[in-house]
Amino acid sequence: MSAKIRKIITIVEETHMEMGRAISPPTRRAAVVAVIENPFAGRYVEDLSELVAIGEELGGLLAQKAVDALGIEGPAAQSYGKAALVGENGELEHAAALLHPKMGTPVRKVLGKGAALIPSSKRRGGLGAELDIPLGHKDAAYVRSHFDGMQVSVPDAPRANEIVVAVAVTDSGRPLPRVGGLTTADIKGEDGLR
Repeated sequence: MSAKIRKIITIVEETHMEMGRAISPPTRRAAVVAVIENPFAGRYVEDLSELVAIGEELGGLLAQKAVDALGIEGPAAQSYGKAALVGENGELEHAAALLHPKMGTPVRKVLGKGAALIPSSKRRGGLGAELDIPLGHKDAAYVRSHFDGMQVSVPDAPRANEIVVAVAVTDSGRPLPRVGGLTTADIKGEDGLR
């Protein structure tokens, strides 16, 4: 792996109760976060292909760790998202290089599909800054029950010359969804929208 990884953190969240109502089975989501060295920190570089390659490597690694943390096979995942937090000596384009050109293909390979765009966010921040990972259904973007997000932070990251990169996966939608729209039973998954 070409990424210089300082640490990997796995977070699993299970919601068993919402508004006094039991959630059975509980909704579950996992985020796997890698803290990596930013090879371009502190300088402008025109060619960001090194970060594009790192994003491709991290996509498969983080997605696999996320489904493993949930104890499911990849195709059983229902929604996904990705995000990156750049330390102060980096730029937002460094996050974009990690997330957009090539990260999606290995994530989809782990999950067995993924017709919908992978929701993403990027920002700059310091130690312990919060990162919101947007979530959406992996095969049909219009499934409102899966419009969600997962917030993560790493107390000692990102350092000025680091990037925090995260992939989140769920085995369900939000607890108690009731705003209508396409249901998971109605998904065709052909165009990524419905």
